[in-house]
Amino acid sequence: MLTPGINFTNFKIKKQSSLVKKKLISILKSKNEVVNSLSQNYKNNFTKKLLHKYKKTLNYRVIGMGGSTLGTQTIYNFLKHKITKKFIFTDNLQANPNKNEKKYTNLIVSKSGNTIETIVNANIYIKNKNKNIFITENKSSYLYNLAEKLKSDIIHHNNFIGGRYSVLSEVGMLPAELMGLKSSNFRQLNNLIKNKKFINSLILNVSSTLYFIKKKKFNSVIINYDERSENLFNWYQQLVAESLGKKNKGLLPIISNMPKDNHSTMQLYLDGFKNNFFTIFYVNEKNSKKINNNTILPSQYYLKNKNLSQIIFAQKKATENVFNKKNIPFRSFEIKKRDEKTLGELFCFFILETILIGQSINLNPYDQPAVELIKIETKKLLI
Repeated sequence: MLTPGINFTNFKIKKQSSLVKKKLISILKSKNEVVNSLSQNYKNNFTKKLLHKYKKTLNYRVIGMGGSTLGTQTIYNFLKHKITKKFIFTDNLQANPNKNEKKYTNLIVSKSGNTIETIVNANIYIKNKNKNIFITENKSSYLYNLAEKLKSDIIHHNNFIGGRYSVLSEVGMLPAELMGLKSSNFRQLNNLIKNKKFINSLILNVSSTLYFIKKKKFNSVIINYDERSENLFNWYQQLVAESLGKKNKGLLPIISNMPKDNHSTMQLYLDGFKNNFFTIFYVNEKNSKKINNNTILPSQYYLKNKNLSQIIFAQKKATENVFNKKNIPFRSFEIKKRDEKTLGELFCFFILETILIGQSINLNPYDQPAVELIKIETKKLLI
C-alpha cells in the first residue's frame, strides 16, 4: 500500500539506487517553488474575497493550453461526483467552435500571457456579458493588458512554476476552490515525506525506470481502466514528454484506454516489440451499474450478479497475470478512494518521479527549449 487511498505494486525488476535517494533528499530540501507548491507551505495568489465574489457562479469556461488546463480538467473529471458547478474547457483551436451563448465566467490561463492559441480563443469566446478571471504572470503581455482593458480580475501566475508543474499552484487550485473543493486537501507532501512506504516506493520506481532506459525501453504505456482518469494521464503525458524529451533522451508516454484497447493495441503489447514498460491504473467504483440477470443467457452465467467495476477489475487482474507470465514489466495503481487527498498524492508521486528521472539522466526537467521553435516559426508564417 502506497497510502490508505492507493494500493501500489512496483515493478518486479527492483533496482535500488543510493543516487536516486540522495537526489530526492536534495530536491525535498531545496527551496524549489514546484516542490513547495505540493506542500501546505504554499501560499495561494488569490484571496477568500475573490472566491466569495464568485460563490454563486454556476458555469465556468477554462481557456488555456497544455498545463494551463490539463490539471484542472483532471480535477474536474476525477472528482466530478463531488462538484455541482459546470466547467467546460477550451484547450485547442477548432475550425468550427461551438458558440454556446450560455453565460459563463471565463478563466483565461497562460503563464506567459502570449500563448497564441489562448489569445485566439479568448478573442472568440469572451463576450461583453461575461465575467473574466485571468491567471498570468505579473508583467506586461497580451493577456495581462487585455485583462486590464476589460477590468477583469487578475491572479498572478507564479513565475517559478512552469505550466505542466502548476496543478497545485493557483493554476489548478483556484478552479478547484471555485468547484467547491479545498486546495489544502490536495497538498499532501508534508504527510508523504513522513511515509516510508511512499518514499521507498518512489525511489525503487525511479531506479527501475532508469534501468529500463538503460535497456532502451523508452515507451511508457499507461493501461488505464478508469474513464474518469483519462485527463490525469493526458496531464502525465505532457509532464513526462516535455520534462524529459530533450538532448536526444526521454520517454514516450502512451495512453491506452481499457478495456477497448484489449481489442486493438493489446496484441502488440503482448506479442510485439519489447521496448515498452507499463503502468496499470484502476479505480474501485463502489456504485457502478449491475448486470441485468434476466437478460443474461446461460452460456454467460459467470456475468450474473456482477457489476461493471467487478468486470473491469477482473480484466485488470487478467492483464497483470498475463504480463507476469510473459515477463512484461509493469507497475500497478489501484485507487481505493476517489477524493482530493488521493488525487493530490498521485500528483505528488508523478511530479517527484519526473523531476528525479530528469536529474538522474542529467537533464533539466523544468525547461522545454524546443517547443519555442514551433512558436517562432508559426509567427513568421502569420506575419
